[in-house]
Amino acid sequence: MSDDYLIGIDVGTTAVKASLFTDGGRIVEHRAISYPTRYPAPTHVEQNPSDWIDAISKALGSFVVAVGSNKVCAIGLTSQVNSHIFCDRDVNVLAPAIVWKDGRAAQQAQTLDALISDEQRMEWWGAPMPIDASHAMARMKWMQDQQPEVWQRTRHVLLPKDYCLWYLTGQLVSDAWSNIGLVNAQLDYIPGLLDLLDGSRSVLPPLQDMASVAGVVRETLPFAGVPVATGTMDAWAGVFGTDVTRAGECVYLSGTSEVLGIVSEETHPTPGVLVMPRNHDITMHIGPTQSGGASQLWFCDLFGVAPQDMALLAGEHRATGKTVPLFLPHLQGERAPIWDSAARGVLVGLDASTDKSAIACAVYEGVAYSARWLLESLQQSAGVQVSRINVGGGGFRSDVWNQIRADVLGVALHRVAVTDPGTLGAAGIGAVAVGIHDSVQEAFGSLVSIDKIYRPDERLSDQTAERMALFRDTYQATFALSHRWLNG
Repeated sequence: MSDDYLIGIDVGTTAVKASLFTDGGRIVEHRAISYPTRYPAPTHVEQNPSDWIDAISKALGSFVVAVGSNKVCAIGLTSQVNSHIFCDRDVNVLAPAIVWKDGRAAQQAQTLDALISDEQRMEWWGAPMPIDASHAMARMKWMQDQQPEVWQRTRHVLLPKDYCLWYLTGQLVSDAWSNIGLVNAQLDYIPGLLDLLDGSRSVLPPLQDMASVAGVVRETLPFAGVPVATGTMDAWAGVFGTDVTRAGECVYLSGTSEVLGIVSEETHPTPGVLVMPRNHDITMHIGPTQSGGASQLWFCDLFGVAPQDMALLAGEHRATGKTVPLFLPHLQGERAPIWDSAARGVLVGLDASTDKSAIACAVYEGVAYSARWLLESLQQSAGVQVSRINVGGGGFRSDVWNQIRADVLGVALHRVAVTDPGTLGAAGIGAVAVGIHDSVQEAFGSLVSIDKIYRPDERLSDQTAERMALFRDTYQATFALSHRWLNG
């Protein structure tokens, strides 16, 4: 092991998280710098890209103080995806970033989705993927329809990672995996899809391998001259940061949303599941839900408690063995596996004895059942029945919640030691880009370790199966009501 260091940066939904690692994966320093998310209309969710840049600058400045400017050998970037920044020719931001949770483009998504045949979906994506409100094409059409003056000036539509990569290096480039729904099995943009909207092809950045060097840090910034990897989306960085790179392995990441994925060369087309193009010898069946940590945040804001207090409340209630209300965590719609932007949160089974500890437990369970629904779809798509899941992310800090998840999923959860696998994933990709490791499999096999295992209580299997069925039935029973409510 040398005295070189790696930096991983994750531009997340609530904060930029940046970590300084040794080249053996030991964390030296970590920064998490939060920023606001704005909700200017019922379905609108926005952020200011300058907040991401300010946070990255602060983190890099602190790392320079920690180790100096000449001992970092690579920087890797990752970020939230299906969040879009519209920029002019000089990469000036023309409008607030439209965040992945934003549902304003639902009508445009329906219009575009209706133009795509089932045969085209299978040819393009290898699975019956939908165009939803978070898809780049839907966002571009919304801008064309609703803010034509912005669209006319737009020359670049960028993801957060790629905008921040431009800030660091001056290079405009992206990777195939981050461009969900825009690329085919050949890791290139889909011509037939882009033909559905005039001007879409010209505003998308060129694609290159995630583990390639995009450029070096500008001379005016901390760590000037250090190579920066092209990087990839947060879900993939988290996959790598949990060392899920081989066939049959399964990952579960928990942050603002929940992301689950299974590596498999088999594909059994399953509605709602994304099958990512094969890359670095990995074919991933994957899906994101809409609200994991976001549900926890909602509860904490509603009752004025901290996350650790919520965990205590849920643990106390669970210890009583009393019935828990059923919670559907569709607070801002739902993504995989149902892809319904109009879905809304539901609490079923409230009575006069229900207190906030019962609701805390219900929220934890509801998120776990949404993950189970997705896991069942992923297993069908991948042709794999998993017996172990590597897990990581901020949502896995609570032992109570982790045990609830293990019980609901019926699978042992192996939690990785690093708190933010996304930053480790980004840093490891940087290490591959500069040649420290020959492959992602080699890199993360040496960088990742497990710190705790949560095993399911098999006595609860019948109960959890029954509540899973009730969860699905509740969604179906409230489907029309949610859509009527949203449409006034």
